[in-house]
Amino acid sequence: MEEFVGKLWHNWVTKAAAGHYPQAAVKLAEVEKTAGILFRAFGGDPGLKVAAATSEEHGARRRWLQRLAGSNEKIAQARRDAETLRLPPEIAAFPEKALNRDLYLWLAALAANDVAPEEAWFIRNQQATLAALAALPGLRPRYERLVAAHLAGRIAPSQLQADEAAQEAALRQALQQPGSVSGLPPLTSRQSRPPQPMLLWLVANPAHGTDKRGKGDGETPPEGSGTNAEAEKEAFKAEQVDKPDNKAPVLAMFRAESLPTWAEYVRVNRAFDEDEDPNARNAAKDLDRLSLTGDGQTAKSRVKFDLDLPSAAEDDSPVGPGIALPEWDYRSNQLLAEHCHLQPMVAQDAGHAALPPELAATAKKLRGQFAALAPQRRWLKAQPDGAELDVDACVRNHADRASGHTPETGGYLAQARCERDLACLLLADLSMSTDAWISDTHRIVDVIRDSLLLFSEALSTTGDRFGIYGFSSLRRQNIRFHLLKDFNGRYDAAARARILAIKPGFYTRMGAALRQAASILAEQPANRRLLLIITDGKPNDLDLYDSRYGIEDTRMAVHEARRLGLTPFCVTIDREAGAYLPYLFGPAGFCVIRKPEDLPRRLPLLYAQLTRD
Repeated sequence: MEEFVGKLWHNWVTKAAAGHYPQAAVKLAEVEKTAGILFRAFGGDPGLKVAAATSEEHGARRRWLQRLAGSNEKIAQARRDAETLRLPPEIAAFPEKALNRDLYLWLAALAANDVAPEEAWFIRNQQATLAALAALPGLRPRYERLVAAHLAGRIAPSQLQADEAAQEAALRQALQQPGSVSGLPPLTSRQSRPPQPMLLWLVANPAHGTDKRGKGDGETPPEGSGTNAEAEKEAFKAEQVDKPDNKAPVLAMFRAESLPTWAEYVRVNRAFDEDEDPNARNAAKDLDRLSLTGDGQTAKSRVKFDLDLPSAAEDDSPVGPGIALPEWDYRSNQLLAEHCHLQPMVAQDAGHAALPPELAATAKKLRGQFAALAPQRRWLKAQPDGAELDVDACVRNHADRASGHTPETGGYLAQARCERDLACLLLADLSMSTDAWISDTHRIVDVIRDSLLLFSEALSTTGDRFGIYGFSSLRRQNIRFHLLKDFNGRYDAAARARILAIKPGFYTRMGAALRQAASILAEQPANRRLLLIITDGKPNDLDLYDSRYGIEDTRMAVHEARRLGLTPFCVTIDREAGAYLPYLFGPAGFCVIRKPEDLPRRLPLLYAQLTRD
């Protein structure tokens, strides 16, 4: 009975003290796309992605009922950094759903006009508010409604002690009259609390976000590390900490009489555990803050990484000394000359190979379909010379002479070949992630291999000029560029063997590979030049290329290709590609194939659509 009454009391007091309206809640997932579009339309950085903010303790004074219920200690507030615009995962601050939705849109507009991040928090937000209202005057009525609703839910200055009340009055004035407050009154008492959360403003970025990973600085976990790649994505409050260097810590790791619990980070050097703890995600949810440090890699991914390094005898053969290529650094807004080293490679002892029997029927069907695109000979009439007489032209010419006129046309028929004046370079992502299995019998790399073979079979029927290359990378000094078929070579048994020999490599430094592919394609004498990219994920590498840096470099490489007169187009099997490919290739510059096993069949047909006159 006591337990039952306790639950009733807990539920009642928690609901009474909540201060929010679950029935009017709006989730970020409902407005994420809209907020992202508006953020960019309002002038925000198009390279920033929209993600959920974490809940943090605000430390502000709470109402008596909230203290009794132990609620409202944490809140998720909007913030932006160099890579992300973070918005609350849910807003239920107002009784009207429309107001909660408007708050998301206002925060997107505010972030788009946040042009002075180095200023103090209250100055920065006032300036951003003024800029947003000046650029978007239609938002003013919504902003005024949001201010009125927000002020109604805040603790009144009369209920606060003197110094807190002075700050609250200044913040209220800053909301109602942006730009009118140049400084906040100081807090003078040790019992004073910081201001209540300002839902209509952006919060300052935490100072503890500095990377302290030491030896592993700049590295990201290898592809395939961990067993929960498709797990639910969730934001956590985290900090980077130093890892102790002691190899043999004296702290006992286990005592028989201790209870198994999860606790905050203790700075000791723990040994590797080969298996991941399946309860780690639930434990992370229970901790107020995750303390992160890096040793480079997990044990399992290190073993995988070592096994993936081929010996010189088993590796592909390098062609030439390599090529120095630039890379775009968006942080300094400059192209770093000779920043990357790309090594052309060709399969060693690939020999000759026939088309796999399981592809023969599909290849025959594609050859029949693509035969209609092959250049056809046609007769040209009234030519000055040719293989046969044009009887109609001869009759007209005779009539012209009889009437005293000079014939204006010839009297012969000539054959002409209708050429398709185009060239295509197909660039395949051969990174480590292509080693993933998509069925009991096929990996991603197997699907890519079949796609390249069928693509080649189809284009060899049309007579179009085409080249096929693959790439992977291991940091900027080791970008592997595999020659499978060049423009001058024929698609024969040797080229087929090189395609059959492809295997998963390392990572996806796409910018350098795109630049090299673009330079090759730009040399081809064709009016239409198509740069076709096949990939299974976004650009990444062991260093900072896994972050926005890689996205921006790839985007710049795509722009450079377009300036050369090329048409880049990306074909991907990544289901999340819609979050980044429109920024890289434009809204009409990519295609997402939901079922990877459909890629071999759809790729040649997609090429036919892209090259249709």
